[in-house]
Amino acid sequence: MSLAFVYVTCSSLDEARNIGIKLVEERLAACVNVFPVNSIYLWEGKVKGALEFALIVKTTESKFEELKKRIKELHSYQNPCIALLRVEATEEFENWIKSVVK
Repeated sequence: MSLAFVYVTCSSLDEARNIGIKLVEERLAACVNVFPVNSIYLWEGKVKGALEFALIVKTTESKFEELKKRIKELHSYQNPCIALLRVEATEEFENWIKSVVK
């Protein structure tokens, strides 16, 4: 079971916090960090910009499919950014995440 961070962007702080709380309550994540980001992106042929709120979801790679499905259920975007990043960390930190995420 490998450690993973999942990067997600949300339209508002409320949405980001709601998703983060649900993922931790449901033990799909051990921890979720929320922070503001200024995003610039191409959407429907136009360059757009928005203040979004990014999540870094600390979890295990084996939970990614379940986590992705749950985020899509909770998310307001038609095409949310849900990106898996494989992570190497200290043994103690990895063991903590594995003990929380069941």
